[in-house]
Amino acid sequence: MPRRALVLITALVLALHWLVLHGVPLAWDSPQPPAAGHVFSTRSVPAPPPAPAAAPEPTPVAVTAPMAPAAPPPMPPARAKKPAQPAPASPAQDSLAVAPEAPVQVAAADAGAPAPTSEPPAASTAVPDPAPAASAPQAEAPAPVASAPPAEAPNPTAAGTEIAPPGSGTGREAATPPPPVRIPAPTRLAFDVSGQAKKFAYSARAELLWQHDGSRYEARQEVSAFLVGSRTQRSVGAITAQGLLPEKFSDKSRSEQAAHFDHAKGRVTFSANTPEAAVGPGAQDRLSLFIQLGAMLAADPGRFTPGTQVTLTTVSARTADRWTFTVEGPETLDLPAGPTPALKLLRLPRKDYDQKAELWVAPGLNYLPVRIKLTQANGDFADLLLRSSSAP
Repeated sequence: MPRRALVLITALVLALHWLVLHGVPLAWDSPQPPAAGHVFSTRSVPAPPPAPAAAPEPTPVAVTAPMAPAAPPPMPPARAKKPAQPAPASPAQDSLAVAPEAPVQVAAADAGAPAPTSEPPAASTAVPDPAPAASAPQAEAPAPVASAPPAEAPNPTAAGTEIAPPGSGTGREAATPPPPVRIPAPTRLAFDVSGQAKKFAYSARAELLWQHDGSRYEARQEVSAFLVGSRTQRSVGAITAQGLLPEKFSDKSRSEQAAHFDHAKGRVTFSANTPEAAVGPGAQDRLSLFIQLGAMLAADPGRFTPGTQVTLTTVSARTADRWTFTVEGPETLDLPAGPTPALKLLRLPRKDYDQKAELWVAPGLNYLPVRIKLTQANGDFADLLLRSSSAP
C-alpha cells in the first residue's frame, strides 16, 4: 500500500509539473522562453555592474568630451548664415512695397525710402564679414525689380486731364494740374434732332435736364423719335473743386447698360461684362463730358484759345478711352432758339469705328451745350440743335 501511494503521489507530482510547464503558459504565449528568462535573470543582473565599474570606460568619455565642443563650433556659423539670408530679404521686400505706392502717392514713396537705409546696418552688425558681401548682391538684385517698367507703364486711360496750348500737340508731357471749373446753374434744354440711323433719316425731340445742389448732380438726356424709339442716358455723381465726379453712367434703349466708377481705386466696371478699365483724375462719362468741358471753359475762357487741345478719359457704358477735343473757335449758330454765339470743340476719330463728336457751347448760357453732333463710323449721325432753355 505505501508503495502504491508513493507511486500515485509521484505520478501526481509529475503530472502537475507537466501541466505547469506545458499547459498553463500556453495561454500567455510560448512557455519555454519566459521560463528560461526567469531562470537566467539572476545572471543578467550581475553582468551590467562590471561594465560601469571598469576604469577604462570613463577615460574615453573624458576624451570624447573635448570632441563634443569641437563639433558645435561649426554649427553656430551655419545658424548665423541662415538668419543673414532673411535679413537682406527684408529691404528687398520694402523696396518692392514702395514701387506700387510711387505712382499713387509720392509722399509714401519718400517715406518708404529711409526704411531700406536703416536695415542694411542692422544686417551688417549681425553678420561679421562674409554676410554683408553675400547680402550686397541679394539687395541689388531685387532693386531693379522694384523699379520694373510695368509699374511705370499704366493704362493710358488712367491719366488725368491734359491741356495742350496751340502748336504743342498732345502727349504725356502736356499733362497739367486739374483746371478750375465753374458749374452752370440747373437748366432744362430742349433740342430738335435730325439724324440718320441705318441709312434711314429721322427727326426727333431731345431734352437735357441738368440739376445739382452744389454737392451732388444729375444729368439726364433723352432722345425719342417715331419708328426709331427712345434712348436715355443718365449720369449721377458728386461735384468737387475740379468739377464733376461721375459715379454711375447708364445708357438705355431696349435694355440698360451701366458703368460704375470707383475713384478711390481708380477703376470703372461695366454691367455688360466687358473688362474693367483704369480711370484717372477728371475722368468723365459720355454725358457729363459736355457739362465738364463747358465748366472748364467758363472758369478761364482766355486759356482756351483756338488750337488748344483738351484730353481726358471718357467712359461709355462698355469701355473707356482717351478723347481729345480741339478748340476750333467762335461761331454764330442759326438755331431754332435763334442766332446764338458759340464756341466749337471738335473730336476727330483716331481709329476705326471711333465716333466723331462736335460740340458747341454758348458763353451766354454758362457754356452749356447748344448744339451736339455725333457721327458714327458707318455714317449714322444725330444732330441736336437748341430749341429752348428754361429753369428745371
